[in-house]
Amino acid sequence: MSGGLTEDAFLGGRLRLRQPLKGHRAGHDAMLLAAATEAAAGERVIELGAGVGAAGLAVASRAAIDLTLVEIDEGLAALARENGSLNGLVCRVVVLDVAAKAEAFVAAGLAPDSADRVLMNPPFNDPVRHQSSPDTDRRMAHAAQPSTLDTWLHAARRLLKPQGTLTLIWRTEALSNILAALGRGFGGIAVLPVHPKPASPAIRVLVRAQKGSAAPLTLRPALVLSDESGQPAREAEKVLRGEETLRFGRD
Repeated sequence: MSGGLTEDAFLGGRLRLRQPLKGHRAGHDAMLLAAATEAAAGERVIELGAGVGAAGLAVASRAAIDLTLVEIDEGLAALARENGSLNGLVCRVVVLDVAAKAEAFVAAGLAPDSADRVLMNPPFNDPVRHQSSPDTDRRMAHAAQPSTLDTWLHAARRLLKPQGTLTLIWRTEALSNILAALGRGFGGIAVLPVHPKPASPAIRVLVRAQKGSAAPLTLRPALVLSDESGQPAREAEKVLRGEETLRFGRD
């Protein structure tokens, strides 16, 4: 990992993260994902593709959870460990490819049907439609293959206990792919669109689903990040500062 590191404040300064100066950097997506992940004390929570641990550690800052961060890049995994210690948060970091076979997950202490919650922000840019970044780390974090979503959802489904919940954030244009993929083993799906401004199309969707549920799909009220002048919207500011979470309803 080249280019140096920065130490950045999240959640109104309550969470500090060391991360690469160049390449993929944690931002609003990670904090929104954390805010959409309802986890109670003592629950086992696994973040897939954790990077420097931003989303998982943000969840852990709210409740004393049993947190595991799964990351393929050894350098980012090392930073995730440091960030746990930096913030006084207990977590376990596993260097593992999300696409690895079930046996590799078991060997890493991640058995099937063992997690209460899984959260993830998979690589989401279609390399055919989006120009890839020249930065290798950033390209790995953002560039998706046709099988990426199915692979990550399969891993989440395997890890979750029956009725366990998955939370993910992805690009809005792929919502139909998300819903189709979640139709295999998940239900109780709730979708929350994220808009940059009131009159702008949604750029992200936060999706929450429950393993084995038969509950119908629901569409939640949208979150708007900024007003028309570009100033942070009040509700979004509270969420990004960790003062409020994003509610999807009861499990």
